[in-house]
Amino acid sequence: MRRVVITGAGTINSIGADVPQTLAAMREGRCGIDKLDIQDVDRLSIQIGGQIKGYDETAHFDRQQLSLYDRFTQFALLSARQAITQSGLTFVGELADRSGVILGTSGGGLNTQEENYRAVFEAGKNRVHPFIVPKLMHNAAVSQVSMEWNLHGPSFTVSTACASSNHAMGQAFHMIRCGMATAMVTGGSEAMLCFGGIKAWESLRVMSQDACRPFSATRDGMVQGEGAAVFVFEDYEHACARGADILCEVAGFAMSADAADVLMPSKHGATRAITGALKDAQLPLDAVGYINAHGTGTAANDKTECAAVVEVFGAHADKLLMSSTKSMHGHIIGGTGAVELLACIMALREGVIAPTIGYEAHDPECAIDVVPNVARDADVDVTLSNAFAFGGLNAVLALRKF
Repeated sequence: MRRVVITGAGTINSIGADVPQTLAAMREGRCGIDKLDIQDVDRLSIQIGGQIKGYDETAHFDRQQLSLYDRFTQFALLSARQAITQSGLTFVGELADRSGVILGTSGGGLNTQEENYRAVFEAGKNRVHPFIVPKLMHNAAVSQVSMEWNLHGPSFTVSTACASSNHAMGQAFHMIRCGMATAMVTGGSEAMLCFGGIKAWESLRVMSQDACRPFSATRDGMVQGEGAAVFVFEDYEHACARGADILCEVAGFAMSADAADVLMPSKHGATRAITGALKDAQLPLDAVGYINAHGTGTAANDKTECAAVVEVFGAHADKLLMSSTKSMHGHIIGGTGAVELLACIMALREGVIAPTIGYEAHDPECAIDVVPNVARDADVDVTLSNAFAFGGLNAVLALRKF
């Protein structure tokens, strides 16, 4: 089987408009969660989120493009531009035919849906723009990225709630490893910070009104964010032959389904996904130095994830570092695993572990070192990125230092 490496990365989220800004914020433990600036925010009980403030879509796209680009598509395109530019790849000829796009999203064009529901039901309009369907469809971002970069290979969208981008990146990894593709553009994007998006989540009663505090005994729920992260996964030999700057190696991937409850996570499902990723990567337990946790800041998720990690790693769990960057950028739902993968890459390349900020009090059921509040220097060779979604769908990626 072929080895798979990462040769490009891009992002836009509430703590950075690109990868350098995002990593600087992670190193500094800077929070991007603030009061939301959206229509009808005063009608919401939850009024905070990891919103990208000061974003001007007209600075990046023209009027014709914006008629086709929902906010989540815009974020994906901006991130893909960064990642592909960094990779140095030009997709022509055979490489174009053997390269594709797999992205994750949960809400897709939710902003477009809301805008047009308002137009029809509130403003009483009887017609909407003819491009509404291609703008709001979940595969819109994938289609637009493929067209902008001339990518003719396997391309599709994955939607598995909070695990969407990890599932997407796992499929991209498999495409290259099995020889179906040479390079894949992959990651995830989400833009659900609109009135309808927040109102729907409010009903679940899992949201915090003031801050995201994963693993802290004082936590009281998750906080939503928005944004995207996109990567270029590439065949190792192809990358070496052209002298690419390799960020790290994608060593393994595994998925599992709890098949138990649509909302309550299962320790068994999480354990199987973590164990499967290590087995797939052919790595021993003690090779892992850092885990980017799913870490939502809800009691059920935090405690179940910690219990699963302890069960898998045993005594080595005492030596692990594990943090949740959702405490900084919020839970980006279908795009969150992609943004969090940046913290894994930073750990491997820079030896810096992003902190779990907002941590106030020890929870004995979360006794792992969660790197509270301040980043840590550590020599790490292997990292894991966990994603455990509503619906009981789990996806774990293993990365190795190159």
